[in-house]
Amino acid sequence: MDSYEISKKELESVLNSVINKTLGDVDSKGVFEKVKNHKKVTGIAGDVIEQSVIGFPANSYQAPDLIVDGEEIEVKTTGIRFSKKSPKKFEAKEPMTITAVSPETIVNQDFDTSHFWNKLEKLLLIYYHYDSESTVTVSDYADFYIKGFEIFEFPEEERKILENDWAIVKDYIANIHKNHDDPEEMYPTLSSALRDQLMFIDTSPKWPNRPRFRLKRNVVSTIVDRYFSNELEDLDEEILSFRDFDNKLKSLTQHYQGMTLDEIVEVLNIDVKKSSNNNDYDKAIGEKIVLSMFESSEKKLSKVKLFEEVGLTVKTIRQTVEGYRTEDTKLMAIEFDEWLDKTLNFEDSSLHAYFTNPFLFIIFEEPYTKAPLSENVFKGFKRVNFSDDFIYNNVECVWNIVRDLIFNDKLIDEPVTKKVASRL
Repeated sequence: MDSYEISKKELESVLNSVINKTLGDVDSKGVFEKVKNHKKVTGIAGDVIEQSVIGFPANSYQAPDLIVDGEEIEVKTTGIRFSKKSPKKFEAKEPMTITAVSPETIVNQDFDTSHFWNKLEKLLLIYYHYDSESTVTVSDYADFYIKGFEIFEFPEEERKILENDWAIVKDYIANIHKNHDDPEEMYPTLSSALRDQLMFIDTSPKWPNRPRFRLKRNVVSTIVDRYFSNELEDLDEEILSFRDFDNKLKSLTQHYQGMTLDEIVEVLNIDVKKSSNNNDYDKAIGEKIVLSMFESSEKKLSKVKLFEEVGLTVKTIRQTVEGYRTEDTKLMAIEFDEWLDKTLNFEDSSLHAYFTNPFLFIIFEEPYTKAPLSENVFKGFKRVNFSDDFIYNNVECVWNIVRDLIFNDKLIDEPVTKKVASRL
């Protein structure tokens, strides 16, 4: 099937005419009517845009969808929603699927001529507001508003990151082909084995389903931010891979290792006050340390493009001189709307996303028992990506147990006395 040809002027005119209209309003081809008896249709918003607005049928070919003034462009209709961290700011609803990984053929491809880059080189992004806290039916999509569109090209630095990520996948598959008589036996390891190496992309679903390249949701969110607000800060230092990032952490560790937190705050000239209750720092100081070490002027990691793109979570850990932990680590707040949504799968939850993103632990050592954080000594960084084994045997287990208690009315309201609590 040939790509659909249209002029840029005509395309912009058509898309401008549907801004702030609902998907139902613009569905001139009756796409919703055709699927009204279906509970779920993947890509229904894209079908409406492509068939009813632009005017070409949906396809699954690896060639881009449109030719606009002679240039190939891939169309991606993308759901956005308000961020829970910043309620007036849009973020991506989900990752963006790009194209099939094709492990049998990727080893013979070059990045610049690959199906992967052919799909990503130039994108037409059409944004619709997924205005719901929970999973909706197909017909509910008709009420969602179209909020904007853009023809998007990755800046050169981000193109290099994508090339590095793609090459990591290619090299991993090439190594499988080289060292295994039956490479397909190793294909199921693809999704999890490279998680700690890939900055911008991942692969999904898991084998035996044929994997597809995806842009991580955090990466799509930064693209969304650039379109609607453009508030994210670029770091001066070029970091194109997690190898670069880890080398930077190693350099910082060598420079600051052995300093107390008080000394680091003074050297970096961090504007932070100690708590009036105990004359000590709040553990959120870790975020400020990372930002200062990376020479960022921002006060939140969520304001720095690189950290947002990779979904980095920073945690401060204190250990004893013997290397033991001093306390538990607090994690994410529970999204009760999600946990109560019976239709939501674990892999689509914020809990799953939280644990598939990288963690950066800043490790301090207590010089003596219950020493104030200000006197703790900096030991270094530890970047952690949780394994599939941990995510599906521990995190998903908690997800299922809690939902079973809720949905099957097994929760017990039991008072806990101070005497009992002291033993817990």
